[in-house]
Amino acid sequence: QLQLVESGGGLVQPGGSLRLSCAASGFTLDDYSIGWFRQAPGEEREGVSCISSIGENTMTAASVQGRFTVSRDNAKNTVYLQMNNLKPEDTAVYYCAADRLLVRLCVLKAGQYDYWGRGTQVTVSS
Repeated sequence: QLQLVESGGGLVQPGGSLRLSCAASGFTLDDYSIGWFRQAPGEEREGVSCISSIGENTMTAASVQGRFTVSRDNAKNTVYLQMNNLKPEDTAVYYCAADRLLVRLCVLKAGQYDYWGRGTQVTVSS
């Protein structure tokens, strides 16, 4: 069974950091581009960052540019999202997703992705 599981979310103060992990089971992540998305209550799902299958290409949304960094360790079948200088507006449920078609590049369009995790909550508050 193909499964993605996010972890690493939690409550953090403004200016703090978190590292999210996206672990795969039932398939090998190096065949897929991986995207990170987030959704705040009452808002549409937003693309945050993505990385191609072997990490040669990445994309990052302007809203998090310079603060968030995506990376992957295919040996561990895991993709990471390092989030620094977190702001209250970063509060959301964060999802990872796998795209089996665009493996040498990636896009921040939710409809491109085939498999999704259940999400992990990130709350930035003092």
